[in-house]
Amino acid sequence: MTDSLRKVVMGLGNLLNRDEGLGVQAVKLLDARIGKQTDFELLDGGVLGLNLLMIVEECSHLLILDAVNVGKPAGTVVELTKEQIPLYAGVKLSQHQITFQEVLGLANIRGKLPEHLHLIGIQPEDISVGLDLSQSITEKMPEVISRAERMIEQWQNEIAKENSSL
Repeated sequence: MTDSLRKVVMGLGNLLNRDEGLGVQAVKLLDARIGKQTDFELLDGGVLGLNLLMIVEECSHLLILDAVNVGKPAGTVVELTKEQIPLYAGVKLSQHQITFQEVLGLANIRGKLPEHLHLIGIQPEDISVGLDLSQSITEKMPEVISRAERMIEQWQNEIAKENSSL
């Protein structure tokens, strides 16, 4: 049963680097649409790195919204399942160098990776200093929000089914 564990949608990225901040902006948009209508916590993970480990390890369900470099054209929306998300756990000199993939790698090593893990992202166009998203990313934000809503609904249905069979 997953009721005692957290169910989280986490937006990642740096708002000061244009498209790099799209995950944070996406989770804010999602919160405005469904925040009070869901049991999922909608969190701004920003660039907190290692500080996110405890949250990750407390989750049964974790949906990540982020800019992702997958070598596709700018504005391409991608979804990665738990099995497709690369996990890294390399040696680092400071916590400021820890990427979110390494946070997931550490959670995995510790046996606390969320059972349900999914990433929705967009290939960024411009990660230079600036506050606005590029046009290609702005145009794709409704698709990211829609996909996130579908994932949340799917997980909520699975949780309800699991709970009704107890």
